[in-house]
Amino acid sequence: MIFKQRFVKSLSAALCLTAVAVSSSMAQAATFRVAVGDGAGSAQHELGLKFSEVFKEKTGGKHDTKLFLNGQLGDEQATVNDASMGLLDFSILAINNVTPFSPSVGVLTLPYMMQSVDDAVALTQGEVGQKLVENTIRDAGVRIVGWTYTGFRVLTNSKHPVNSLEDLQDLKIRVPQNEIMIDTYRAWGINPTPMAWSETFTGLQLGVVDGQDNPYLTVYSMKFDEVQKYITDIRYLFSIEPLIVSESVFQSQPDDVQQAILEAGKAATEHSAKWLVEQEDKIKAELVSRGMEITQPANGEKEWMEKAISQVWPKYYDQLGGKDELNKILKSLGRDEI
Repeated sequence: MIFKQRFVKSLSAALCLTAVAVSSSMAQAATFRVAVGDGAGSAQHELGLKFSEVFKEKTGGKHDTKLFLNGQLGDEQATVNDASMGLLDFSILAINNVTPFSPSVGVLTLPYMMQSVDDAVALTQGEVGQKLVENTIRDAGVRIVGWTYTGFRVLTNSKHPVNSLEDLQDLKIRVPQNEIMIDTYRAWGINPTPMAWSETFTGLQLGVVDGQDNPYLTVYSMKFDEVQKYITDIRYLFSIEPLIVSESVFQSQPDDVQQAILEAGKAATEHSAKWLVEQEDKIKAELVSRGMEITQPANGEKEWMEKAISQVWPKYYDQLGGKDELNKILKSLGRDEI
């Protein structure tokens, strides 16, 4: 009996020592995987590089990250699901791919909600952004720790210049699986084609769709100039692409690593806003030099804006927290209430 008690105590002690050793080993070094939807040279890639640099610095070189570009770890919605289950550490992806898991972030995809880089920064880094962070933790099991500012989504197509809504009617336009964006195009008079991001280039190349919309930085990094000729400089949606971390992975880290993640995310966010301003004009000029033609919509996009706001916004009041909540957001941006 005494032998048995001693054996149990010895076994328990050995298991405790093993657990401490494993825990200590994990604390010593780790390389976190970061899924990136876009390719090299994109705003997502730039954010990822800055995050990795600062994170490694903040952890004294003990921890590192590895970026997997061009959706190598799965399409963007799949990475949210994987992160929520703790199967993936980080992902950088378009906000519309978070919306199915946490509907309130859809406020950032309302057409013409944001009308400048300053609006995007104010929303994501202020009270609204903090509330969205809390909502994604609650709803999706992921935490937003950084924001990529990629610019306004412009319309591209392979057929002809688009100056008005009438010019849009004969085009097949690809959109993400996002109801607000789909309804925006319906308000403009066409039924868009929902298509996975990983299939978009091939869809454009084969003529399955004629066009798509994405920021200049994405058009450039994804080499859409090879399969698209015309750009319409619309400004209906400012593209924001968060950096998310699995909440279970985040909570499993010691306090100093959690703090490093948050500080690196903040530094990468600030860098992203500056980088966008520095790069966008250069990239527009480069796309023109490659043969793309840029058209400005007639009448300052007035008709596009009126149809989108009047027909799309009311459908999503309840989903996004109610009309009063949207009015608070508009007021914070210095805009008129609805």
